Amino acid sequence: MSGSFTLYSTSWCGYCHRLKSQLSREGIEFTEIDIERDPASAEIVEKANGGNQTVPTLVFADGSALTNPSVAQVKDKLATV
Repeated sequence: MSGSFTLYSTSWCGYCHRLKSQLSREGIEFTEIDIERDPASAEIVEKANGGNQTVPTLVFADGSALTNPSVAQVKDKLATV
């Protein structure tokens, strides 16, 4: 399954590591950006999360976002984008 989203994460986030592993197992492709290495991306995450730098945050091609979603939620979203 080809995905059209960016996964914003940090190197130390356990939830990020888990979600990335699950997405890879499902064959879902994504672009990953570490918000600690790219300060501009941290602003995108804050905008999607009411000012908080909560990861993992996924931003889709249509501009919508999911924060700490399950793989099922990601699949559902990809089916509608």
